[in-house]
Amino acid sequence: MLQDFNPIWQLDKVCFGYGNQGILRDIDLELHKGKRYGILGPNGSGKTTLLDILAGLHRPDSGELSFHGQPYANWSVRHRAQKLAMVAQEFSMRFGFTVRDVVEMGRHPHLGRFSSPTEADHQLVDEVMEILEISKLAERPVTELSGGEKQRVAVARALAQTPEVLLLDEATSNLDVFHSLSILEIIAKRSKDLGLTVVAAIHDLSLAASFCDELIFLKQGTILCQGPVKQVLVPEVIKEAYGVEAHIQPDTFNGGSHISFKLCEEQYS
Repeated sequence: MLQDFNPIWQLDKVCFGYGNQGILRDIDLELHKGKRYGILGPNGSGKTTLLDILAGLHRPDSGELSFHGQPYANWSVRHRAQKLAMVAQEFSMRFGFTVRDVVEMGRHPHLGRFSSPTEADHQLVDEVMEILEISKLAERPVTELSGGEKQRVAVARALAQTPEVLLLDEATSNLDVFHSLSILEIIAKRSKDLGLTVVAAIHDLSLAASFCDELIFLKQGTILCQGPVKQVLVPEVIKEAYGVEAHIQPDTFNGGSHISFKLCEEQYS
């Protein structure tokens, strides 16, 4: 896949807050097609808020935000839904739609008004359910599923949307190890093969190191640093971001890094 040097997103001095409480301040970012970005930082640093800004759920209080070179405000909700999909940490749905119904909802942004899904849409839904290993749950109401099963349904719906960009907000944190790794591997393959851009808020630094191309560290609503994993995932940055000492070793088992932590010595004195 050829590298596209024109950024998908461009953020210039973006600020956002709730009332008098500032959450994000002076965010400058360029995000490019086909890359996997990890957003890291302690609780309250603004990770989810930044994803919500990218998803169009919040508008910046100030600064410029563009998508494919156009102001984000110019993009309709429908057009944005054709380009972006988001998976939150927890999947919630009160009504007893079947798993197939929910996954099929991912096709809605691509359907004409009053149109029904085509045979190609049904086939795509079948494919993503097979990939996420939820085909056997197709006719089950989602209200009867376990938390992990619901989360796999949410990921399947997002992939059925055939987005250009996938936003993940701690999307695998409630899954077991096998399904966490398998879902991230599926997403990584789509990024490599189809040019899917991924922006993921992740708590697990070792997981981020093995999954992401670049990391964005946030601290108190500002960008502490950004860059390729090997350049920015270093003890000095981790200490500045989280206030802990870190020891990092290459992990030859999965190609990432093994990171261990301890409280800073000055915290004991």
